Amino acid sequence: MTSAYVYTATRTPFGRFNGALASTRPDDLAASVLTGLLATAPGGDSAAIDEVVWGCANQAGEDNRNVGRMAVLLAGLPVSIPATTVNRLCGSSLDAAIIGSRTVETGDAEVVVVGGVESMTRAPWVLPKPERAFPAGDTTAVSTTLGWRLVNKRMPQEWTVSLGEANEQLQDRFGISRERQDEFAARSHQLAATAWDDGFYDDLVVPAGDLTRDEGIRPGSTPETLAGLKPVFRTDGTITAGNASPLNDGAAAVLLGSEAAATTLGLEPQARIAGRGAYALEPQAFGYAPVEAANIALSRAGIGWDQVGAVELNEAFAVQALACVDAWKVDPDIVNARGGAIAIGHPLGASGARLVGTLAKRLREENQRYGVAAICIGVGQALAVVLENVEASA
Repeated sequence: MTSAYVYTATRTPFGRFNGALASTRPDDLAASVLTGLLATAPGGDSAAIDEVVWGCANQAGEDNRNVGRMAVLLAGLPVSIPATTVNRLCGSSLDAAIIGSRTVETGDAEVVVVGGVESMTRAPWVLPKPERAFPAGDTTAVSTTLGWRLVNKRMPQEWTVSLGEANEQLQDRFGISRERQDEFAARSHQLAATAWDDGFYDDLVVPAGDLTRDEGIRPGSTPETLAGLKPVFRTDGTITAGNASPLNDGAAAVLLGSEAAATTLGLEPQARIAGRGAYALEPQAFGYAPVEAANIALSRAGIGWDQVGAVELNEAFAVQALACVDAWKVDPDIVNARGGAIAIGHPLGASGARLVGTLAKRLREENQRYGVAAICIGVGQALAVVLENVEASA
């Protein structure tokens, strides 16, 4: 089997809920980031793309009907390029990267575009279909923006608690204080703002309309300012709007290929997909699932945590991110050193691809050989990928 490599990556800026990207359809967001990705490979021919694997968590509105294929068509790519859309909720685009890398490794493709999109603003309300025509009673429109909806009554109630309550339970389990959560969240904003000011994201982000920078970053965030926010899920809880990821709109994409694809693309590979891991546990404990997903990915890569120089962990909630970092016993300074989802945002289907692109660049800039990208997923799952910096391994 051959190896799969990251050649280039890009994303849109991530917009706030009802923010600058609110009027942009998710299929248009996906098309724009595909166009932006291919512009980073000027020597490549779009006809060389063998497959597009796209992630999206919602798929209940304008992102229905295989939004990956819609993006290919709207971007003006050759109609001969096939595409599929995968749904592993928050992990959808990391799952796309895993599927795409396996496709390259088996020799079924030389070049695969992977990525994902989410417009949480434009996620529709839905009505359950009545069991018989013209029922006499009222019905309730259900928001599809986030979390459980139209829950099967056979599901145990402890599994179907809100995402926030699930992470308050994680706080109960590990005793991670409100102060630590607020410090972690403030760090995320400060590091993200510094990364933008330093130009780190300049070649990783393509404008979306008038939006050129992540919309939710608050450079002035401090633990003290965040301490003034009220808990959201429990009156005596620790999780606030400030130490959890927000609702967002955005898209991200990664160009994967075999070693031989370098000639086709006119690019040099950046990082090798060295290991992959998936893990599942009780749905309400989903925030802790990245611990074992990353351990599995590292085992498959044949390395340990002592060889990891950079980590990109999606910050769904500060408490779950801290629980994972504590379990891994890694230096916190190597985790999300350019900011994380609490500041940058978490448009569900796009976040995994953002992690991969950011990690590949960090490995090069920091001259680290191995890095881990990991993400927790609602309903009790997680995914992780290990990247190996091609330059550092030479």
